[in-house]
Amino acid sequence: MTRFNKIAFFLICATLVLATLVYGTVHPQIIALFYIAMAALALLWAADSFASQAFRVSRHFLQIPLLLLGVYALVQIIPFGNFVDVTGIESIPRTISADPFATKVTAMHIFALCIFFGAALIFIESAARLRLTGNVLTIFGFVYAFYAILQSVLSPDAIYGIYRTQANSFGSFVNRNDFAAVVVMLASIPLGLIFTGAVSRDKKLLYIVAIALMATSMLLSGSRGGFVAMLAAVIFLVIITTRAKGRKNFLLKAALSALLIIGAVGGAIFVGGETSLSRLAESTKEIDTPPETTNRFHIWSVTVKVIADNLPLGAGLGAFPQAYSKFDTLGGYQRVEQAHNDYLQLLADAGIIGLILGSVFLFAVFRQGFASVSVENNFRKGIAAGAFAGCLGVLVHSLFDFVLHITAVAVIFLTLLAMLVASGRKYKDDIRDFDEEKPRRRRRSASVTAIRQGDGG
Repeated sequence: MTRFNKIAFFLICATLVLATLVYGTVHPQIIALFYIAMAALALLWAADSFASQAFRVSRHFLQIPLLLLGVYALVQIIPFGNFVDVTGIESIPRTISADPFATKVTAMHIFALCIFFGAALIFIESAARLRLTGNVLTIFGFVYAFYAILQSVLSPDAIYGIYRTQANSFGSFVNRNDFAAVVVMLASIPLGLIFTGAVSRDKKLLYIVAIALMATSMLLSGSRGGFVAMLAAVIFLVIITTRAKGRKNFLLKAALSALLIIGAVGGAIFVGGETSLSRLAESTKEIDTPPETTNRFHIWSVTVKVIADNLPLGAGLGAFPQAYSKFDTLGGYQRVEQAHNDYLQLLADAGIIGLILGSVFLFAVFRQGFASVSVENNFRKGIAAGAFAGCLGVLVHSLFDFVLHITAVAVIFLTLLAMLVASGRKYKDDIRDFDEEKPRRRRRSASVTAIRQGDGG
């Protein structure tokens, strides 16, 4: 293992933490730093390949839909002739995208995420690193949730006490829904390990406290989409970790889930979160924006018109605001930037191509997920179950919000996917099960796919 390999893995872990802390990486200046970090990661990847005399590349299919989506964004900005005359201006290039510059920026962003995902698939290459990544997510989730709760009490109107935002901010995010999406994913790893019995008895209480604290912070955020995502993740975990294990096992996990939820609600009430909890019981007729553009159903109905008007090629990735304004019947007090449904927006932006790539991606996620949770090693099964549930939670949340359009959310989502893939492999340093009722066995390791220099392919 080269020094470049270790630095690259450190950069992956640092990126998922820092991307969350710097306001979710949504501001142009911070996104530019993210691109620089991804360029550095690509250079470290190349340096590691040169030092080890092997260009290592993951051939996992999950990368392909994301990569092709970036390629299609480039296709959408190719000029196909010119508009004859637009308000006296001639020779304006005709492109598929309604906003070629926004689509070009989106393509760059997708390729940066591809670098991160490809590197994560390569450098999470052992059981030790899989455990370390899980520990980073769990410890960071615990500390981050604790900070978010303190901030909600001491400085609810300013992130870090310095950045004043709208009333719907929480933690380090301007939008509380993005905070909730991140916390659901961070909590999923310790939940998966607890539900599969992959945590030693002396550490179970620590894990349960961490999970309860993260759940409490999610409830305090008042995100209804996050609450639904958390419930979906927990229910899914109960189902996939109790197959063929009997009714008693199912009831124990259901009881544990209920206790965690009750504990989270109690914690939220204790720190003064009655307003946030009451918000969860309200109807979903509005989102957290000014009145004239707040109705989700209105946004979705307009998005459907955008989809119909731009089939089969789409309005252009990143060009949704431009395409939306043509059909918006409200006063336009605030420009609608997102469809508040990642699936509808993908169809609006990329048309039939987006529908195909999205469907293939979802199929690949679930296929890999069910394969990974079937492994015999209890630790890797716990990581797989948690990562799978966390991904499912975000996919459910995406029905109501645009969480996957936020860089920090996308980075952690891709990290969970890489862990899901890694947990399906066998390693020389596989960790023995903590379940004392089963014989402890070591698993043989599967070699990492590598292309040796001079091998001719």
